[in-house]
Amino acid sequence: MSDSVFDRFNRPAAKAVSPLAFASVEPGPEELDDYGAFGWLRGVRDKAIMLELRKKDGSVRAFGYAWLQEVDLDPSKEITLCLPCGKIKIIGRNLNVENKPNIRLFQGIVRHKVPFVQEADEVASMKARDGDTIVECIAW
Repeated sequence: MSDSVFDRFNRPAAKAVSPLAFASVEPGPEELDDYGAFGWLRGVRDKAIMLELRKKDGSVRAFGYAWLQEVDLDPSKEITLCLPCGKIKIIGRNLNVENKPNIRLFQGIVRHKVPFVQEADEVASMKARDGDTIVECIAW
């Protein structure tokens, strides 16, 4: 093949591969642990792009982790998420207690490992053991 400038610029271009072809859009069951109150991405390099806040009435609000400016923990009762649109409070029990080794809700939010937080209904709240993380209310 000739090495002229004309030939180099007139060759058919290689097909571009979308970066999404290599990444799963939604984590599968083998990549996500569900602790009831929150989900945890299992992979070492896995990071959640958005945090989904699920209320017990069925309403859901999600925001991009990139918008998260500050996260405050009051160990006795709440986590406060500071966003440009305002503050969101996650109220509950054992919000920074280990569910398994190195798996804590607050630390998971800070490290972008938590794809969702779920409010517990009354039945789940009553069935919970003493050390379990329970989200009683999400206020936005």
